[in-house]
Amino acid sequence: MSSEVERVGAAFAELVDGGGLDLPLPGSGGTGARWRALAQIARRDLSVARLAEGHADAVAILTELGGPTPPPGSRWGVWAAEPPSPVVRAERCGDGWSLSGTKPWCSGAHACTHALLTARIGDERALFAAALTPARAEPVEDTWPAVGMAGSDSGAVRLNAVPATLVGEPGDYVARPGFWHGAIAVAACWYGGACGVADTLLHKARAGRAGPHALAHLGAVDASLHAAGVVLADAARAVDSDPLDAHGEARGRAMRVRAVIEATCDDVLARVGRATGAGPLGSAAEHARRVADLTVYLRQSHAERDLAELGQLLAADGTPSW
Repeated sequence: MSSEVERVGAAFAELVDGGGLDLPLPGSGGTGARWRALAQIARRDLSVARLAEGHADAVAILTELGGPTPPPGSRWGVWAAEPPSPVVRAERCGDGWSLSGTKPWCSGAHACTHALLTARIGDERALFAAALTPARAEPVEDTWPAVGMAGSDSGAVRLNAVPATLVGEPGDYVARPGFWHGAIAVAACWYGGACGVADTLLHKARAGRAGPHALAHLGAVDASLHAAGVVLADAARAVDSDPLDAHGEARGRAMRVRAVIEATCDDVLARVGRATGAGPLGSAAEHARRVADLTVYLRQSHAERDLAELGQLLAADGTPSW
């Protein structure tokens, strides 16, 4: 385990133990505060935010689907990637279930004590809660050789007959409105990361080292981040006013917000890079890490595929934003 993984894991544990992730649940009236808290963590460190967002999402999912209560001090991940292979299988084991197989894309592979994992019951996809005991859940080393988001430790975990509890029914994980509320929480982390990248340009300008072109980029970045923040705040109010998605707008709202935030992040990365040059990328480790982390984290979006899905939703009589 690298020193970066250890650093991020320690920061994640400190957040959990200190109550920093005791956030309002989505749709509870405090959704905006929830997303602002995640964005603030991401502004400081995107890898820590990735683990924080997963933990907060797990707590919300367990509440929404009537899962077990998280033990005090437990650190949760949501490991729901479902590539064609490898596949985790669930089998009946007495009154519970047993999970075996290799799960990819497990953020916090070494830091999490518990996880919500998707696994297959026959051909159906179901969600399970499990404690990650070292004897039965083993991170597979050298499966996350990333530079960006290195500290998120998002490698594979090998499961060997891990005792698990079924959470909800097969299909409930993606069918609930909270799935889309959680998708916006990820975008809030992207937004926070973009604010962190923009801080480098702001500090340069306040030190009197920004020429007219850099100042123009700073103005554009400020306008772009302001617009993205307004979009997040508006979405939070919409979630709080319709937490169970009675109006059927959660999916389109989430996809639209994610598209706006992704475009903003791309704009910020480009403008800050052009305004500051190679200097901070080569000599300021924290800034260089933020740029690399945000570049990787943004790829949790599916880019044009997501835009096409949003367009298809609108073409099928979805509610447009205008």
